[in-house]
Amino acid sequence: MATCAPGRALCEALLPMSDPEDIEKAQAQTEAAVNWLFKNSALSFGNTRDFSASFQSLAIGNALTAPELLRLASFLENVARVRENGVDDEKNPLFDLFDCLYPLSPVSREIRRCLPAEDMIADDASPGLKAVRRQLHLTDERIHAQLGKMVNSTYTSYLQDNVITMRDDRYCLPVRAEYKSQVKGIVHDSSSTGSTLFIEPAAIVELGNQARELHVQEKKEEEKVLAALSVSAGEHVTELRDDVANMTQLDFIFAKAKLALAQNAVRPVFNKKHVVRIIKGRHPLIDPKKVVPIDLEIGDQYNMIIVTGPNTGGKTVTLKTVGLLELMGMSGLHIPAGDRSELSVFREIFADIGDEQSIEQNLSTFSAHMTTIVDILKRADRNCLCLFDELGSGTDPTEGAALAISILNFLHVRGITTLATTHYAELKLYAMKTAGIVNASCEFDVESLQPTYRLLVGVPGKSNAFAIAQRLGMPGYIIETAREQMSQESKDFESLLTELESARQKAAKEQAQMEKLRADLDRREKALKDRERQIDERRKQILDKANEKAKDILQDAKNQADAAISNMRKSGKAADIGSMEQTRSNLREKISAKNRKLQPAAKPAPTGHLKPKDLHIGDKVKILSMGMTGVVSALPDRQNKVNVRCGILNSEVDLKDLALVDEETGMTLTPGMKKNHGSTLRKAFSNPNAGSRSADLDFSRIMNVKPEINLIGMTTDEAILALDKYLDDARMSHLDTVRIVHGKGTGALRNAVHEYLRRQSWIKSYRGGDFGEGDAGVTIVNM
Repeated sequence: MATCAPGRALCEALLPMSDPEDIEKAQAQTEAAVNWLFKNSALSFGNTRDFSASFQSLAIGNALTAPELLRLASFLENVARVRENGVDDEKNPLFDLFDCLYPLSPVSREIRRCLPAEDMIADDASPGLKAVRRQLHLTDERIHAQLGKMVNSTYTSYLQDNVITMRDDRYCLPVRAEYKSQVKGIVHDSSSTGSTLFIEPAAIVELGNQARELHVQEKKEEEKVLAALSVSAGEHVTELRDDVANMTQLDFIFAKAKLALAQNAVRPVFNKKHVVRIIKGRHPLIDPKKVVPIDLEIGDQYNMIIVTGPNTGGKTVTLKTVGLLELMGMSGLHIPAGDRSELSVFREIFADIGDEQSIEQNLSTFSAHMTTIVDILKRADRNCLCLFDELGSGTDPTEGAALAISILNFLHVRGITTLATTHYAELKLYAMKTAGIVNASCEFDVESLQPTYRLLVGVPGKSNAFAIAQRLGMPGYIIETAREQMSQESKDFESLLTELESARQKAAKEQAQMEKLRADLDRREKALKDRERQIDERRKQILDKANEKAKDILQDAKNQADAAISNMRKSGKAADIGSMEQTRSNLREKISAKNRKLQPAAKPAPTGHLKPKDLHIGDKVKILSMGMTGVVSALPDRQNKVNVRCGILNSEVDLKDLALVDEETGMTLTPGMKKNHGSTLRKAFSNPNAGSRSADLDFSRIMNVKPEINLIGMTTDEAILALDKYLDDARMSHLDTVRIVHGKGTGALRNAVHEYLRRQSWIKSYRGGDFGEGDAGVTIVNM
């Protein structure tokens, strides 16, 4: 996960720590990096390398080469990027590492200015270099000028080829060997056949010498530039060393964070009570899609767990998971487990896992285990964690079980946290009888002969040897004979374990059902509470709105009454009784009208049950399956197919998929309600002589409106009139976007169009055309 060599070296050197403060600091840094990666893209520290040799050269005043300086510039540029994307919160555990990065931008910029590439130094790197290269350029031009005359005229007939070539950094001409005497100069080389001699003409020898001297001066000036850049960098050797150290440390911390994200790991909680509480812990090296998480607690009510069960059931993986998670946590790594998992700091973690037999050392399996265990018993104390796999195996079962019990009792009496796996029934009984020790087992499905790898704490396991052998084809009489060989006490114990396992599985199923019911109840309770809250909010909104409307009614009635009273007083006795009665009737009618508006609206009738006679051309309808609104353009045919125009699209829709829509309220109506809420378009077609503008709509024009209008050639007044009519049609056709072509010209027509559009409140937006749309000659309008 690291991106630079020094960072990878730190990862490879990672070891568990014993100081709780150091562990918490490392865990906090890893957590801060994880949080940073959640919000940002990953940082790269790839330009960080071992600069110790370069820094040593700078410290003693030696100049660096161009490649070394460019590598240093790349590193400083990356330092600047990392610093810029760092953290600003002083409480962040990574703040000091980011804050102590020194980009030294002037140094890196000067290196980049002077060194465009590893094999190139810029002309303006220094005044001296620039002057020398100018002289060198002039000298080269003079040499080429003279050689050009010789090639094209003087020595044309003597040359093998009419070219100018270089030999030993000197300009030469390829002269035929037989004309050697005709070309005066210095022979620098000859061809492999000897037919061509490369001669530097005497006329340019002096110029060649000058060029050679200028090349020497150029080399010296370049060395001065590299020396000056090295001195500039050498003034900041301390900051450069700090940059390398901090960038390496950051790369190491972010590598831990990336590993945590890859493993879906969390920060463990550390305690000083030697309590290990792992929730949904996963072995970090097993495929996450296949690994079975374990729940395990040790160190609180009991400090020793004895795990039993069949082979390949997951006992050893359990031991390794506990040991690896402890070591990962003590190393500052997050652990692949659930939130709030707890670990403790142990001085040592001892493990006797695997077969360590050795032919060279004359050690059997039992001897190898005993050698390791003896060393553990000498060194272990209550601040250690001990892990034993198949304790007491490899020898006589009776003696092995007795020895295993004695070893575990030795560790238990001294309060040493211990996990051990075994097949011995005697160890199961020992755990049952001894306080502070608990049995555990790895679940095994006898029906499928497959382990489930689930760890069950508090339940002793069975080896299931008879069941496995029988399922694999062992004859029944052999199985029965084997059972007869067992003592009655062993049979009773195995029967008890079987009954316990059956009871546990039944309880587990019932608990799972109860959990499911509880989750369902919680979900329903939450839904009901949300529903109640929504109803309360809706009720409050309705009441507030009704109160506001009632207040308006009262205020309006009061104003009307005040006006009537004022008029009566002015009229006095001469007041006309008829006019006063008319005023009273008007007031009553206004109040009644407002009361009618406050009456609850009728519920929408069921839709989708129209008959052919319910539809007329021009009716506004809703296509239920598409949620779109359109206008009927043709009556239903024999198959009850109706032509509906939606904007510029004409669709054939089944009558069952249509519902009538009221134009004013937008409410879906039944055919009966339609008679009281006639469509504006239908009125227009049924009464073409009506005086209102809506009755004069040209339906065919609306149906065939195009998404573009061309105004070129019109006067401003003509164009605006045509545009006004066109946009009305476009609105009626529900067009979202239209294109107005007005040309470029003097810009007068375009300005008039824009001024008209600016005044229309129903225009959402407009803009000039882009490249490929007509540029400034068109305007795109969003309705």
